[in-house]
Amino acid sequence: MKNNYDIKYNEIFQQIGNHAKIVLATSHNDRVSARKMSFIIKEGLFYFQTDITFHKYQDIQANKNVALCIDNIQIEGICKEIGHPLDHQDFCHDFKTHFLSSYENYSHLKNERLFVVKPTFIQRWNYIDENPIIEQLYINEEKYYEKQYLK
Repeated sequence: MKNNYDIKYNEIFQQIGNHAKIVLATSHNDRVSARKMSFIIKEGLFYFQTDITFHKYQDIQANKNVALCIDNIQIEGICKEIGHPLDHQDFCHDFKTHFLSSYENYSHLKNERLFVVKPTFIQRWNYIDENPIIEQLYINEEKYYEKQYLK
């Protein structure tokens, strides 16, 4: 029998799917910015590409802590540059399948870089019997907590 952490972890990633448009928030020097990005999700990791001349690239170079938001799910994680998109064929295959125009217009550009976000914390608002709850997953500790939100 799986424990609550495994059940909720799998349930959340099933809700997110294998690709999505997700808001990426970055920060540097007390300046926070956010933008919607195209993500490929694989084995609990979030992959995206961006240009080295963009603001978000500079933010991530200075501060690897990022946040993601999709629907009722908030994710905190560590972001790492892993190379040029075309050097990662699995990513390219999935990105081309789900975001063809972005793949064709940007993935081949020399300034593009591929990033991976490894979640450290996930929070989801949910309902049980019409009662709002906050679900929290601490990824590194593999812990799940559920709190009722008092109306």
